Amino acid sequence: MQPATIETNLTTSHNKGSGLPCMPTRPIIQVSGLTRTIDSGTHQVHILRGIDFEIPAGQFVAIMGASGSGKSTLLGLLAGLDTPSAGRIVLDGEDITNLREDALARLRGRRIGFVFQSWQLLPTLTAEENVLLPSELAGSPGGIARARELLDRVGLAERRDHYPVQLSGGEQQRVALARAFMVRPPILMADEPTGNLDSTNGEMVLNLLIDLNRRESATLLLVTHDHDLAAHADRVLTMRDGLIVSDELRGENAR
Repeated sequence: MQPATIETNLTTSHNKGSGLPCMPTRPIIQVSGLTRTIDSGTHQVHILRGIDFEIPAGQFVAIMGASGSGKSTLLGLLAGLDTPSAGRIVLDGEDITNLREDALARLRGRRIGFVFQSWQLLPTLTAEENVLLPSELAGSPGGIARARELLDRVGLAERRDHYPVQLSGGEQQRVALARAFMVRPPILMADEPTGNLDSTNGEMVLNLLIDLNRRESATLLLVTHDHDLAAHADRVLTMRDGLIVSDELRGENAR
């Protein structure tokens, strides 16, 4: 199976409401020839079979596909959490393909916010301390004011001194959202961020994620199998058997 042909100029944005094209936007994410293969002992398993795409700064991209399609593996590679078997990944102008782990950790701390399905909050830290953590690791000033601003935006200003065990699942994911935006990363990656939530909390978290992303002007990559979530995206990449089989711009972005 060959990847779908993409007919749209992927690095050109449009003025919302005007229908007029803007100047081309420099891709903040560039992927070429990306593969991931693992050796099971008896045979090789090809998880990604050659992925190519570019994402302009500020775009909201949903990555869809059935379980086993390779979407979470792709996100992990883009975040520098795994190493590709072949190919090239450039994030915000920096080729991360062969970076050492210490350099990757510094890049993630400065340029990538990550929202996990299972929240990944530290149980011994309060909500505020969890949100503060990326700032403290990066040595950034003004952390407390920023953390409290973000907790207020996600409706948890009164819960900032609570520990994760004292928070509901929806509240914990809202803390995780605030943490992801703490150092104003240019790229945000979210892996099934509403997967462990009921429909009411899931919708609330999604709306907060979209609103925060709009305010912070980040590029958002969202892995999901939920078509309702993907409907909010500017662009949808659909994966099957380790390939991108569809690349679709949505709404005003498709004009």
